[in-house]
Amino acid sequence: MSSEEFEKMHEIYRSLYEELKLIPDRALKSNGEERKRLVRTFDERQGEAEEVLQGMEEELRAAPPSYRNAMGTKLRLYRRDLGKLQRDMKTSAPSFGSSSQAVGESHHGIYSSQNQQSTHLQSQRALLLQGTESLNNASQSIERSQRLAAETEHIGTDIIEELGEQREQLDRTRNRLVNTGENLSRSRKILRAMSRRLMTNKLLLGVIILMELAILGAVVYLKFFRR
Repeated sequence: MSSEEFEKMHEIYRSLYEELKLIPDRALKSNGEERKRLVRTFDERQGEAEEVLQGMEEELRAAPPSYRNAMGTKLRLYRRDLGKLQRDMKTSAPSFGSSSQAVGESHHGIYSSQNQQSTHLQSQRALLLQGTESLNNASQSIERSQRLAAETEHIGTDIIEELGEQREQLDRTRNRLVNTGENLSRSRKILRAMSRRLMTNKLLLGVIILMELAILGAVVYLKFFRR
């Protein structure tokens, strides 16, 4: 994360700043070669601090929005403190301005090259982050498609099982209808047989009645008419 790199540069800057803030007082109390040496040391450390601040500015531009306010506040405070140290150094050593210009010109090429490399790295990092984000989006899309396919397969399986159960119910219903048809056929046969037996019984009853009437008529004839 850009905020982590910013914190690392923060630690480097604080170390340089602690060293820089001691130099103006030492330069004020010294003279001759010692003062020149302190001026050169201040120039070198100041150049390193400026380079660190430039790197922090690049990290600030690449940082997530939620970190930018705090990072920007820190960076403004660091530049203000560094500017105050430069003014204190000019007061302590009047030759500081010309010396720092010479040293600055000698370091300009190095700083420019390093800044170009840092910018190139930042662009490569941005491209890598974009590629990673695209890959993550594609992975998430594939995962959603897989979940949808799994859900569709599960629904299809449930439908097939339900259709199988319905088919079994239809088979059982058909079997019951077949059994009912067979039972109806047997019932019709039984009814026809009972109807035939009933007709036979009626005919036999009629014959018996006729025979009884004939016998009764014969008895009456023989008893009353034949003398």
